Amino acid sequence: MINSSGTSPRSHPTVSLRNLRKNYGSVEAVRGVSLDVHAGEVVVIIGPSGCGKSTTLRCLNLLEEPTGGTLRVGDRELDFANRRSLPTGRNLARFRARFGMVFQQFDLFAHKTALQNVMVGPTVVQRIPAAEARRLAMEHLTRVGLSGMEDRLPRELSGGQQQRVAIARALAMKPEVLLFDEVTSALDPELVGEVLAVMQGLARDGATMVVVTHEMGFAQDVADRVVFMDQGEVIEEGSAGEVLANPRSPRTQAFLTRFRRQETDG
Repeated sequence: MINSSGTSPRSHPTVSLRNLRKNYGSVEAVRGVSLDVHAGEVVVIIGPSGCGKSTTLRCLNLLEEPTGGTLRVGDRELDFANRRSLPTGRNLARFRARFGMVFQQFDLFAHKTALQNVMVGPTVVQRIPAAEARRLAMEHLTRVGLSGMEDRLPRELSGGQQQRVAIARALAMKPEVLLFDEVTSALDPELVGEVLAVMQGLARDGATMVVVTHEMGFAQDVADRVVFMDQGEVIEEGSAGEVLANPRSPRTQAFLTRFRRQETDG
């Protein structure tokens, strides 16, 4: 398979997840999920609400602590059955910095400008000098189409603009992998397109991305692979054409039929 960077995936994936499990008490939210993500690849995870797709995403950067399984990122492997293999303190912060996470809610500092929001990570976490952090922040705000808005506070920006600031903030940390968790779900419909356009641009530039979304058009246009999850499990994965146009699993077929009916009714 050819990925979005125009090359064949390497034999060693950037992210390799094996038999991931996440329990909340007696509830199994994620049940044995395995997933590889190669450099420059866009992997889109779809599925009904509550199927475990966002939990899987949050387990990748340890915002949720998995119950079991293994995770390899580059040359670092974590075994969730062995607590001593898990990073803590500054090592945990460094591990998380390998991922850039963009959430449903924008989570911007209300009292800081767009520029200051993007500068926080490089200056506080990475200890980059303020002048260099400012240059990087301006570069990434321009990249997401917000040149000239760097001095605005979040309340002075639309929802779509705030989400683009959040994307610029993630990019400023120079992550190896970008994680997007339903980033358009809190937006008014007319603002969705501007955020998806930024994500499409990142994909064209060869960014490594794992995207949880209900935006099937985006998945069709951008995804190298689509993963369908249901009830905490991976049911089917393949190219967008395979999974979205010709799904093999009856569960995938039923989900897509319901989803398209809801879109038509809406």
